[in-house]
Amino acid sequence: MRTEMISQLAGAVASVRVAHPTRVAIDGPPAAGKTTLADELADVLRGQGRDVIRASIDDFLVPRAQRYARGEYSAEGCYFDAHDHPALNRVLLDPLGPGGDRRFRRALYDHTTDPLVATAAADAVLLFDGVFLMRPELVDRWELRILVSTALEKTVERAVVRERQVSSRSAVERRWRERYLPAQRLYVATARPAEHADVIVHNDEPRFPRLEHRSP
Repeated sequence: MRTEMISQLAGAVASVRVAHPTRVAIDGPPAAGKTTLADELADVLRGQGRDVIRASIDDFLVPRAQRYARGEYSAEGCYFDAHDHPALNRVLLDPLGPGGDRRFRRALYDHTTDPLVATAAADAVLLFDGVFLMRPELVDRWELRILVSTALEKTVERAVVRERQVSSRSAVERRWRERYLPAQRLYVATARPAEHADVIVHNDEPRFPRLEHRSP
């Protein structure tokens, strides 16, 4: 079932016809399964011979003092202050878009052995995962918009399991319930991501996801 879902998403990517790299947003709440899905889709696309660029909103965080200027548990701070969207557009999304020179950086700072600046093939695919990717600053930068939908309560349980080596259950639950989940509710209320998504992946049960196609 999951293999079929990834294959269908690969087909959706292949159906995009543009003269520049295809920019794919993989949006959704924290712990919804975005990174796993993006990595699985990358493997399939590479197996089909596509040049895949993997990047994440986590590589466009602003300094910690700025992220938490409104308080450690501020939902508004999480939504408005956490990421450098102008830099994301400037160094990654715009260079890969119409009229761009395809010279891009996949992160604000180079944390890998990759060259800081690279040049994408014209038929490359950018798979970009993260939160709040269909907000007004970003919504028109994507050729394909995938929304990974998971009940918010399920994300709390997944986060507890994922972070149990570094955080206590109470610390994770507080962070999710006071910062991350209210920020998601703010995002949904103001940006309405489901209305912009081309495909919604209902991922409450990761082994048995369900695809909902929202546009031709």
